Amino acid sequence: MPYLEQADHPDIFVEHGYPEHIADLGEIRMNYAVAGDPTNPALLLVPGQSESWWGYEEAMRLLADRYQVYAVDLRGQGRSTWTPGRYSLDLFGGDLVRFIDRVIGRPVVVSGLSSGGVITAWLSAFAAPGQLRAAVYEDPPLFSSELNPAVGTSLRQGAGPIFRLWHKWLGPQWSIGDIEGMRAAMATELPGAMAAMLGGANTGDATGESAAVPQNLREYDPEWGDAFVSGRVALNCDHETMLSRVRVPVLFTHHFHVADPETGNLVGAVSDQQVEHARRLIEGAGNSFTYRAFPEMPHSMHGHDPATYAATITGWLDGLDLEPRSAS
Repeated sequence: MPYLEQADHPDIFVEHGYPEHIADLGEIRMNYAVAGDPTNPALLLVPGQSESWWGYEEAMRLLADRYQVYAVDLRGQGRSTWTPGRYSLDLFGGDLVRFIDRVIGRPVVVSGLSSGGVITAWLSAFAAPGQLRAAVYEDPPLFSSELNPAVGTSLRQGAGPIFRLWHKWLGPQWSIGDIEGMRAAMATELPGAMAAMLGGANTGDATGESAAVPQNLREYDPEWGDAFVSGRVALNCDHETMLSRVRVPVLFTHHFHVADPETGNLVGAVSDQQVEHARRLIEGAGNSFTYRAFPEMPHSMHGHDPATYAATITGWLDGLDLEPRSAS
């Protein structure tokens, strides 16, 4: 199947509060929005899986007085190019390396949610020397989104069933689109605790009872989910190796998480054990690691409580010496 551009499916998009722009990065065209004065420090926001740039819209407004804020659609999401068969951490990260070089053009702080937080970890390890000043990992599924993690539960015991459900019933590039079949399958294809938790949820977070398909899910290629449950996304980039190569200060925000008492499965993004292993690796590479626990916070702090998100980032950054480090 050929790559898909926004022109191939213009009917699915809606207008938002910031103008949108397209950057040609070679293999893909990346959609983004920007807010704030170009004389301010640069801040790049990386969405989570099934989220487009506009999930950050309110947070951008709060951050724009202090930073020039860029929010992007990753490949396979939003108005950026959908690339069948080509979704991986290395590809997502490479796109952003080119975006920083060609569009932002100066050192940047990067903050990413969920899968976007894992991609932020990739950047903090493998971006070009001097591109990153600091990194914010917003509730990232480090280790827990791998099939064979170095520590703790795997994707199979976490969010994997949701991604499998999306891919099965919606199909790569929405080639199936059976939203009603997906909703009906929740009771049998999701673990009991997950099905109960998501039963009344909005379909954009997983599945739900609403008749309308949420806008963010309409803008998402469900092949993303298959890349995770098949292991392709991290095939050449295991998290332990990646984190041992981080080169910048890290802020890690950790949100709601519990173990299912019946199965031991992880309900949430990342366990305490996995966070501690990430800390050991990042500090072992010579970087500062700041941990902030928000045990009652939903997965997306920037979406649920953008004021706390903005205050957490700015407060941490105010205490840092943000001279970029070169590669060792």
